[in-house]
Amino acid sequence: MAKLTEQQQEFLDNPYVGVVTTLREDGSPQTTVVWVDREDGLVSFNTAYGRRKPENLAADQRLSLLVLDPNDPYRWLALDGTAELTTDGSDAQIDRLAKKYLGKDEYPWRTPEEQRVTVRIRPQRIDAHGLE
Repeated sequence: MAKLTEQQQEFLDNPYVGVVTTLREDGSPQTTVVWVDREDGLVSFNTAYGRRKPENLAADQRLSLLVLDPNDPYRWLALDGTAELTTDGSDAQIDRLAKKYLGKDEYPWRTPEEQRVTVRIRPQRIDAHGLE
């Protein structure tokens, strides 16, 4: 498993959105914007069961994530790897991400029937530019 450098970890502490790509059942890519989190050197994002990302990852754990600095598109971090899904701590994580990205204490779009899930990325390859 590849490891993030200290500078790469600090980069991910910024409220920069990521673009994650998973694979559909037919092998075609499916790409969406996500809020990015990091903890204990691991990168993750949060989604909900019933959405496309967890469904794709249940069939094929491979994914990629690209995070860009919105003020300098030549500062970026890209990860390729596999996903590990867990519901443990996922409700607290989405609230933490709402604070980071929206300045709100709680995720405002939660629905009662929604089951949140954390997607942890086990990176096989890490590429970056402008973070040396």
